[in-house]
Parts: sequence; structure tokens; C-alpha cells
Amino acid sequence: MSDAALGRSAGHALGPLGLAEPDGRVYAALVANPQSTAEELAEGCGLMFQQCVRALDRLAQQGMATRAPVDRERYLPVAPDVAIGTLIGHRESELRHARAEMHRLMDAFREASRYTDPAHSVEVLTGGEAIAQRLEHITETSRYQVRGFDRPPYIQDPVAEMPLQRRRLREGLRFRTVYDREAVAWPGRLEKNILVGVADGEEARVRPTLPMKMIISDDRMAIIPISVGDSVLDAAYVIHPSALLQALDTLFEAEWERAVQLQAALGTGDGSPEPDADHRKLLGLLAAGLTDESIARSLGWSARTTQRRLQALMRSLGATTRFQAGMAARERGWL
Repeated sequence: MSDAALGRSAGHALGPLGLAEPDGRVYAALVANPQSTAEELAEGCGLMFQQCVRALDRLAQQGMATRAPVDRERYLPVAPDVAIGTLIGHRESELRHARAEMHRLMDAFREASRYTDPAHSVEVLTGGEAIAQRLEHITETSRYQVRGFDRPPYIQDPVAEMPLQRRRLREGLRFRTVYDREAVAWPGRLEKNILVGVADGEEARVRPTLPMKMIISDDRMAIIPISVGDSVLDAAYVIHPSALLQALDTLFEAEWERAVQLQAALGTGDGSPEPDADHRKLLGLLAAGLTDESIARSLGWSARTTQRRLQALMRSLGATTRFQAGMAARERGWL
């Protein structure tokens, strides 16, 4: 085991640079006295010669020191902004991996515990940073789909770029989002965020209102920000596999079925901006709940003509079901 590892395992304090002693002390001395030998640095730092040599070797391995090109017995420091910047990058990477492993182990812990302790089915996160980290974690670790309800108010800027989501979309992860109309109307949100995601493959639909904000990862976890009135508290519920998570799954699918495709809600689907007379009659009969056969009799059309016009109407509205067609028509003011 290396001296640095021994120092950490023994509980030795890290220096201000985050290096185990005596590495930080040797680096600071080398910055102040470039072209020093190991003997000179050892004397200046109050170390044994071999201690200083091992510290210099570790600093060289971390890209913080190098031997002088002419006199190989002497050492040069790598510029602190480069050396310490690299060190910070390594530490941040280690922390990200540690955080991801912590979440993975907690998922396994809750899965093993939920049959004996129902309290593990619901977790409360506090703090915007903790919520953001968990959202990043489930986006990174979802296996086949991420589903969500998106509505104001927001903890973070909703117009910000989403590089992680874009990467996961390219990797084949399915994203399905139902947007509240206020989310679509949020300044800059549609052009800079929502339509960018749709261009990358996100499936987006719109509802006039949504019951809550929510994101579901596969069938294993949901996150619901805690809100009071129109304000969002700096906290969120995390729902793990349970009857509650199954209910949230059912709620999402019901709202998804009722929602209108984004293109239809924006009026950018195929078809004319206003329905013709036949389509208006057809919409009225659909809204009244008539069957295809009853519609055909009422309008004097054949069954084939009725089916063809129904399909054309639904295409123009971007709808796949009659219910969606009715909602889309209402959104456009056609009903």
C-alpha cells in the first residue's frame, strides 16, 4: 500500500491542497524553490530523505512535479493552476463515482428492506443540490425510459441546456413528458428547451393542467417535488417500488393518454388551420359520443367514408385516440 493510502487509512489529515502529508508540504516547497534536489527539499521540509523521494515520486505520478531536463537530480513544479486543477478534476470524478455507488447501494438496500419495513418505500430529500443530484442519477441510470410531468414553479432554471438528457436520448433511452400549458408558455422554454428535446427524440404532449410535478425512472423510482400552493419547497419525495409507485405509474399513463401531442397543441401538425364544415360536423358527433355507425347514418356517409374522414381528422389533430382528438380540438377552440 502506498504512503498516501496508508496516510488516509490511518486517518492522517489532508493538507490544504487535499494531498496527504507530506506531499502537499513538498509541493509547496518546490513551488517556492524550483530546481531543488530531493536533499534540499527534505531539509527545507524537515523530512527524511527517503520520505521526500517517495513524496516527489507521487507528485510526479499525479502530474504535479517533474525532473529538470538538464540536471535530472533536480525537480520542477508543474504550474499550480494546471496541477491543482487536474487534482480537483480527479477528486470530482471520484466523488461522482462514489455518489453513484451510494445511490446504487441505497436502491439495493431499500429493495431488500421494503418487504419488512414499509418506511423505506418513501424517502424525503432536502436541499436543491441533493434533488438535482438525484435527478441526474436517475437520468444516468435509467435502463429503458424516463417519464415526467412538467409544470411550474421550478427549483432550477427550466430553460437551461440538458446535455445528459440529450446524450441518453442518443443512446436510445426513451423520454416521455407531459407538459402543463404554463410550462410551454414559460419565457424561452419552448424554443430553447422543449423543441430541442423533441428534435432529439423526446416524446412530448400537453395538458391544460397537471396534478403535480413528477419524474419516473423505469418502474423503480419516482421523484415528486414538495409544494405548497404556487411555491415549491426545497425538498422532494422519492418513491421506491411500492403500491404508491404503481399508482403513480397508472396516473402518468392516464394523463399521457388524455394529453395532446405537442405539435397538435401548437397547431403545427398536418392539415388546415381551421376545420372544414364536414370536420366540424364530425367533431360535434364525436363529442356527443356517437359510434362510427351512428355518425355514418347521421351524415349520410358510407362506413368507408366515415373511417377515412375520421382518420384524416385525427391526423390533422396529431391524435391517436378519439379522446385525444376531442382534447386537441378543444385546445384549438374547435369545440
